[in-house]
Amino acid sequence: MALDEELQVLQGIDKLAYYRKLDKAATEEGHLLPYQTTHTFDPSKNVDTTATKSGSVASSASVETDFEQEFLDSTSAIADQFYDSLFNDEILEVWLVSRKRKNESGQMFAWYFRAKVNEDENDNDADDLSTRDVSFTVIGTPQRGWLTLPDGAQEEIDYVFRGLKAATTDDDTGGGTPATAEGTTPAAG
Repeated sequence: MALDEELQVLQGIDKLAYYRKLDKAATEEGHLLPYQTTHTFDPSKNVDTTATKSGSVASSASVETDFEQEFLDSTSAIADQFYDSLFNDEILEVWLVSRKRKNESGQMFAWYFRAKVNEDENDNDADDLSTRDVSFTVIGTPQRGWLTLPDGAQEEIDYVFRGLKAATTDDDTGGGTPATAEGTTPAAG
């Protein structure tokens, strides 16, 4: 790490999961799963040791990755596709994007892997929001890399400032200008 770089702690809120059916890779972008509450990404491998007269010798198995996604249930198409994966044995592509960890080109760090849903648990208490806890079987070894969000994806993550006027197709900001835009400064209150 260079002397001018500051070590930063990563926050769970800044790690987002995107999904897409593998058979839609040529026609669709990855989809942000709405209302994510948590996900668990757990690559591991078994290591066995054999005692010898010269000392222990280690042997390793292949990497296995457990992945679990929890979220508030919704009418999202990607949430429905989890059922397709479970019932129809369909493969999903998964990206775990760290939106605050960027390289010099502005790309975000991400894990990529392919997986199938092996369990989809629903909690539907009368006095609470409906939640889902989905477990996946990861196929192969996850890969690390850098990606650029597709057009419109940042707006899915962040709210866009809007003014008081009606938001129309000609002016979807309702006459608003965010304070962080070039040439603007927030007015003193």
